This record gives sequence, structure tokens and C-alpha cells, in this order.
Amino acid sequence: MMPMQAPSPVLSPVLRGGALAVLAALLFGVSTPLVQRLGVGLGAFSTAACLYAGAALAGALLRQPPAREARLRRTDATRLLAMAACGAVLGPVALAWGLQRTSGAGASLMLTLEAVFTAVLAWALYGETLGRRVLAAMALLLAGGLVLVTDQARVGAPQILGLLAVGVATLAWGLDNALSRGVAERDPGQVVLVKAALGTTASTALALALQEAPPTLAQALGLLAVGALGYGLSLRFYLLAQRSFGAARTGSVFAFAPFVGALAALALGERGATVALAAGGALMLVGVVLHLAENHHHAHTHEALDHEHAHTHDDGHHDHAHPLRPVGPHSHWHHHAAGTHSHDHAPDAHHQHQH
Repeated sequence: MMPMQAPSPVLSPVLRGGALAVLAALLFGVSTPLVQRLGVGLGAFSTAACLYAGAALAGALLRQPPAREARLRRTDATRLLAMAACGAVLGPVALAWGLQRTSGAGASLMLTLEAVFTAVLAWALYGETLGRRVLAAMALLLAGGLVLVTDQARVGAPQILGLLAVGVATLAWGLDNALSRGVAERDPGQVVLVKAALGTTASTALALALQEAPPTLAQALGLLAVGALGYGLSLRFYLLAQRSFGAARTGSVFAFAPFVGALAALALGERGATVALAAGGALMLVGVVLHLAENHHHAHTHEALDHEHAHTHDDGHHDHAHPLRPVGPHSHWHHHAAGTHSHDHAPDAHHQHQH
């Protein structure tokens, strides 16, 4: 194997992936209390249909040309159907049902469990390495969530069934997150569009079959907007974060979303600000910072590989020839020769080696 040139990116994959995951968490976190308010009196399937119709619209607007991002393939169909069933039907329906039976802050904080399911599945399905720093960061995030949920149970007496339903939503989204790692190298706008369209179709059909009351114009427009930002744009950032530093780390940083949701619920007038809320939030903030400070650097070997995804030629991994070399990100089928080098890296498509 020939030695490879070490990449020198402007931003490390950990910082890039972490920043994208934080953006996804902010958008999704704020959406939870908004869904609770906008979905009052509306059926769970109708709520989910409106949210993912908005996400589908965002996906259509965010699509990139084939020269910049890899297209979805027919072989992705089964994965996309499973993603839609878990993430665009079961997850939002369970959340909408639970939000009608518990507080917005309590439900937001319960979403911390999503990080646990995502990390475990990423380790089991993709062999992603979870170092001590990552495990410590996850422990802090989960400890913060536990403090907050415990405090909510003490001061607010949340309905158990509502919280259990939100727990089901976290499991569904954990499965969705793990499945989405397999299409993270495809155009994220196209992935969002297809997944959201499938979810909208299924949720609408179920809402009609159950004769749920249709939303008012204000509810529909509000949920469409929340879906476009909190589910569509957020998912695009999430997929890009997975592309940069894997499913487990993305899921763990995304665990910051519950704290954002709890703060948003309080800002919207929900009572219950306590010392425990501040303490739990502080733990979660430290966990996110610990993630972003990760430095994984060692000599590693790349086996020969052929695949297609968006890339540039200044990252030390893409030195193949072009008749006329493109400037900036572009996508096409390309070959990686075997080689060994050393640099900061994360478990992206090029770094799936064992430790």
C-alpha cells in the first residue's frame, strides 16, 4: 500500500459534524412545543401528515443537481420505506399523541433517550467506535436529561402514558437515525423529499381512515412551517452531520434538542423553571462541548474502494484525475486506491476501520 497525503481541511470533521448536529438539534428542539400548541384538538395522524408535508416541501427546495450530490438508487428503496415508517409515521404520531397528554417541557426532555438508541444501533449495525471521550459526553447528555425529566416528574406530575408515548417516538427515531446512515452520502434534499413524501402519504391515509378532524387553515399553515424547518431542514443538517462524523456522534450531540425544546416551552409561557432545569442544561452543554473537543488521530489504512458521493480534491482522500478538474464540491463514481496515512478523522464513509 502506498502512503497517502494527509488531508488538511479548513474545519475538522468533528467540528463540522458537531456544528451541523447542533443546528439540527436547535431546529428540532424548538419544534416540539410548537407542535404541542398547534396540534391542540387535532388527531395524531393529521398532525404528522402536516409536519411531513412541510418537510417534503423543504426537501424539494433543497435538492441539488446530480453533478453536486449523488442520487438515490433503487437499492435504497427498502431502507427509505423503513425510514419513513419509523421516522415519518410512528415517531411523529407517537410524539403528537404523547404531547396531548403531558407537558411540552417534559416531552422535550424525554427525547434525550433518542441518543441512547441511536448510539447503540450505530455500534451494532456499523461498528462505530465509541471512545472514552464520546462515552463521557453521552453520559453527561443523558445525565442532564435524567435530571430534567426527574425534576419534571416531581414538580409537574406528568401523565405517564404521555411520556411513554414520547419514549416510543425516541425508539422510532433512533431506528430512523441508524437507517439514515446508509443514505447519508446521497443528496440530503432528495432523501428528505422521498422520506417525507412517503410519511405524508401514509399519515394522510390513516387520518382519513380513522376520520380524524381536518386541521384549520391556521393549524395547517403553522404545522407546515414547523415541519419545513424542524423536520425538513433539520433532517438535512442531521444527514450532513452523519456524513461528517457518523451516526453515534450525531445522535449524541442531537441529544441537546430536548434542552432546547424545554427552554422554548418555558419561553412560550409554560411554568416550571427550576434549579434542576439549569443544572440539567449545564450538564448537556458540557456534553456537547466535550464532543466538539474530540481529537481522534492515528495512523490508519484505507482499503481500495469505489463509490459515489459529494467530494472535493483538497481533503487528502480524493486525488483521482479529471480531464478538467472541477472546482468545489461535485459528485461522480470514483476510485480510492489503498493507502495509509495519519490525520484527525471521524467514522465517516472513508473511516470505517476497526480499532
